[in-house]
Amino acid sequence: MRKSIVFAASAVATVAMASAGTGVAAADSYAGQKYSDVSSALSSAGKKGVIATRTGDALDTGDCVVTYSEQAPWIKGDDFAPVTDTVLLFLNCNATVATATTPGNSAASPEGQAALLAAKQAAEQEAATALANQNQMAPAAPKAKH
Repeated sequence: MRKSIVFAASAVATVAMASAGTGVAAADSYAGQKYSDVSSALSSAGKKGVIATRTGDALDTGDCVVTYSEQAPWIKGDDFAPVTDTVLLFLNCNATVATATTPGNSAASPEGQAALLAAKQAAEQEAATALANQNQMAPAAPKAKH
């Protein structure tokens, strides 16, 4: 009986210690945005973005999507001051939807479905704009005589 109580107490202590270091995660305000937009926002805030990882090569760096970001954990100088002006950026440079020759999100995944929907909406908007422009340039039909 004593062994099971000691075992249970040590298990509880282990779980408590493991969860003590995990705080509530803060929302990542840069996740899901294009690298070019994040880089501009950081620059405007007087910070610099450093690419920590890059997955894929289907997109230009500016078009890559930031999947995660974090404050740089570095220290500097003789007084070991934390670096506060650097943000680490983790990029996904795969295509928004995979094709037979290009890696990317599965068309069945939530990300792939969102990308397909956005592409469809953009195509519909482009078609509507083209039709409106065509109608503006078409000469008026002659009026019929009675």
